[in-house]
Amino acid sequence: MKILNLPLSRSVVDRAAHVRTDPAALEAAWSKAKIIHFNGEGFLLESGALRYLSAQEIAGSGERIFLGEHAGDSYFMWCAALNIGAEDQYQTLRAIGHTLSDLDIGLAVHGQAIALWHHQTPLCSSCGSALVPAQGGATRKCVGEGHEHFPRTDPAIIVLIKDHSDRILLGRQKVWPEHRFSTFAGFVESGESIEQCVVREVFEEAGVAVDGINYLGSQPWPFPRSLMIACEASIVDPANARPDGEEIEEIRWFDRDSIYAAVQEETLLLPPAMSVARAMIQAWYGEDRPELSTAETWRN
Repeated sequence: MKILNLPLSRSVVDRAAHVRTDPAALEAAWSKAKIIHFNGEGFLLESGALRYLSAQEIAGSGERIFLGEHAGDSYFMWCAALNIGAEDQYQTLRAIGHTLSDLDIGLAVHGQAIALWHHQTPLCSSCGSALVPAQGGATRKCVGEGHEHFPRTDPAIIVLIKDHSDRILLGRQKVWPEHRFSTFAGFVESGESIEQCVVREVFEEAGVAVDGINYLGSQPWPFPRSLMIACEASIVDPANARPDGEEIEEIRWFDRDSIYAAVQEETLLLPPAMSVARAMIQAWYGEDRPELSTAETWRN
């Protein structure tokens, strides 16, 4: 079994959990840190990479989020709505994720996921009191009764469906741009294993029965807080494949020649370069074949 090198799982940062629980160490790290800025939507860039600020350049209200250490440097994110640079210097993670270095992508993915969780979790679910950041932003603590809250991560499976002729099945959602097809995915439900979720989602969305599952890897998907668990599923009844008519409106089988032809004819748009789906499709297609190059497409 070969584990895929997925685009958003390239982090080289040590999260240095021991620093989070030491206020003095956090303050010392902040004073000399390399700091990225997230304005709630995008990251401050310079020459196509994350721009690093010093503590002396930070002013006004906002939240410090400790992201970890690498090669002797400490890294934080400053989360504040006020732009430090010009508006056009900020770009969303969707736009830049596939171009960032291993260091930058690890910082950005971690930072955005934590920042969105802070924003969406203002109150304690136990007593209703306000929550404030704790442990360098890694947790939130209730000001009333001291309840500690941890970031929520929603597991989701994403599946490359294959028949015994090594064709793959792709589906099209109604909300996607014209000609956009991708692999099948869904959230793991309460009390459900990853394997059970794969079987259920494949049958619900494509109408086929799974007879084998291989794990391919995982990557965070901070839009806002998913963990995408990649699998391939072999099926024995390709003739039964059909869209569910609700989420999936069309399905198509592809072998390697037909997927290349459809891309060239512009009757097929593939998922974004930084997605798990694109990585799975590319790994199946192979690196020694003509490039599968399509426009970057996201949900409408």
